[in-house]
Amino acid sequence: MSIMIASDIHGSAAFCKQLLGRFAAEKHDRLLLLGDILYHGPRNDLPTGYAPKEVIAMLNPLSGIITCVRGNCDAEVDQMVLQFPIQEGCVPLEAFGLRLLLTHGHHVNLENPPAQPCDALLFGHTHVPYKERREGVWYLNPGSVSIPKENSAHSYMTLDERGFQWKSLDGTVYDALSLEEAASPRRNA
Repeated sequence: MSIMIASDIHGSAAFCKQLLGRFAAEKHDRLLLLGDILYHGPRNDLPTGYAPKEVIAMLNPLSGIITCVRGNCDAEVDQMVLQFPIQEGCVPLEAFGLRLLLTHGHHVNLENPPAQPCDALLFGHTHVPYKERREGVWYLNPGSVSIPKENSAHSYMTLDERGFQWKSLDGTVYDALSLEEAASPRRNA
């Protein structure tokens, strides 16, 4: 099994198309979306290729393999056009023996740690790739697909039997975290 983890598409059909091209080329089985799917939000400029209806058309055919959490730019009306649930809060997921929590990061984050025990909190929101362990929990951010900040690349993460990898949209790996390192030592085991 192989999982792609992405955040902050913000309605960019151009960058969503690149992301899904990598999804197909790398033969992932699941897509985890960490929020801010269709709308760019009032603090961001329009991303290149802004076309939310095209993003809808690209993502809906994958509805059976998408797990998605609500971001601060996602609206109730978005659920009316997307054929996969946009879930609130922290969504637990177990993969490769790891207890994961998926969230957007605007409520649960480094300053407001998760209440549920987990090995890793996967979050977006900042548009900056991130990897840090605090009190036994890994805080992992794939960065932004369409509006990267702090000179970071348009990026995503993957998770498979090797662990987590951070990749730019051309598929280049620029950081990694092994499964062994991610699982040990467990918090609240």
